[in-house]
Amino acid sequence: MRLRFKILLILLAVFALMQFFQPDRNFSEAASTNDITKVYPVPNAVQAILKKACYDCHSNSTRYPWYTYIQPFGWMMNSHINEGKSELNFNEFGSYSARRQRSKVKAIAGSIEDGSMPLASYKLIHRDAKLNNTEKNLILNWLRGIEEESSQKH
Repeated sequence: MRLRFKILLILLAVFALMQFFQPDRNFSEAASTNDITKVYPVPNAVQAILKKACYDCHSNSTRYPWYTYIQPFGWMMNSHINEGKSELNFNEFGSYSARRQRSKVKAIAGSIEDGSMPLASYKLIHRDAKLNNTEKNLILNWLRGIEEESSQKH
């Protein structure tokens, strides 16, 4: 019994110490000059969908749920955000080369069509991020318009 109690105490101490090491928060109030809205016209309805389903991991501003203030959940969320932003950042879209922008537009469309984005683990906790068919079609039609516009330029 004493050994179990000591192990439990050690685990509690480690858990308590972990709480002192909070990751940096992904939040920027400044409007980016490289935002996708500066590169392409984004209808309000599409922007609203992107913000609720994509921006937490693919922008410079994340809405943090309460559990991310508890470690190790905050570290895991921070890792997902960093990975998502390295793959695609809507706030930095204008800094991408024209070729990379076209590639990202195609990749976004593919991810929506095959259902790989938003991630299932994200949709599990953020029910509003699950895209219905109308929302998917709205985004896909907007992306097709961008693809057509880009192909006409090149």
